Amino acid sequence: MSEEKEEEETEVRKEKEDTEELREVLSIVSQQVPSLIRNIVASIFSEQAGADMGKAVGAFYKGLKEAGIPEETAIRMTENYISTFTSLGDVMKMAVGKEKGKEVGEDISKAIKEKLDKELGERKE
Repeated sequence: MSEEKEEEETEVRKEKEDTEELREVLSIVSQQVPSLIRNIVASIFSEQAGADMGKAVGAFYKGLKEAGIPEETAIRMTENYISTFTSLGDVMKMAVGKEKGKEVGEDISKAIKEKLDKELGERKE
């Protein structure tokens, strides 16, 4: 019986260590994600990114015209193409706005804490 008890204690200790390690990793991730998103947004909205987007839009329109697409259709398709960039930009700005970025980090932290608390509670029972 004592061997079984030792194995059980070892398993419980290992689970606690794993849980603590996971808590540390997720804590770091939750702190880093908002900063990572801000950096991505900054790279998307840089001067170079704008110039590259302009070139991409021009090449898209030119390709449509060269393929024989009528002017009105080519313009509409190009506008839709541009809206893809601007929609993505709006989403990214919303995600990393000062308050929103903070909320995202807090939401991630809260979700991680709830998950860990639930896991720890289930293991204790």
